[in-house]
Amino acid sequence: MRRKLAAGNWKMNGLAASLSELDALTTAHADPKVDILICPPAPLISAAVVQAADHPLAIGGQDCHSAASGAHTGDISADMLRDAGASHVIVGHSERRTDHGETDDDVRAKTRAALEAGLIAVLCIGETLEEREAANTLEIIAGQLAGSVPDLVTAENLVIAYEPVWAIGTGKVPTLNQIGEVHDFIRTKLIQRFGDGVGNSMRILYGGSVKGSNAADIFAVSNVDGALVGGASLKAEDFSPIVSALESA
Repeated sequence: MRRKLAAGNWKMNGLAASLSELDALTTAHADPKVDILICPPAPLISAAVVQAADHPLAIGGQDCHSAASGAHTGDISADMLRDAGASHVIVGHSERRTDHGETDDDVRAKTRAALEAGLIAVLCIGETLEEREAANTLEIIAGQLAGSVPDLVTAENLVIAYEPVWAIGTGKVPTLNQIGEVHDFIRTKLIQRFGDGVGNSMRILYGGSVKGSNAADIFAVSNVDGALVGGASLKAEDFSPIVSALESA
């Protein structure tokens, strides 16, 4: 049985005072039935780790460089994240692919670096609106899986997050059938590549305008093992209902 995961990506939001939201979240879910992950901005990671120390709340980074160290001003290595106390890192988010021109090869290298540092990688894939409207979604997903996922992965060190680019922060949500089609397709591809054991055990998250009001329906879809949540993860009062829906799924 795959353990469910509710992951929050704060993106470029939050100051030190925002960490009080972690206290509210851990109070609401003192003994969670699912894994909970919060990925705050890099300057808050160490403080978040300290604040969550007495609770099974995981803290992660939002990106890492593919190199362990070097002349890469402004970048953060996977080893640095691990040293700060992070246990996870998001790689391949569509905003990184779009804003910074990251390719599948870049994401693959970052994922490999994350795994070598002992981090769990949350690897994002997803199609644009133009690709969806051209009926190319499954082709795009297959290509991103093949190009972004390294060979030596396990169900313990890699999580796949399907985030249709056109649904991120827009309020638009694919139909449940569309979500199910893509998640079932991803599961099939993982099994084909890694075998039944790893392929059936790896978690697949859905991301894109998930909120308390639609979370239960989304979590009832085949092969949806949780969510990667953006804006709705910034406040405990918004994120907690999503966690609760996942606990009841």
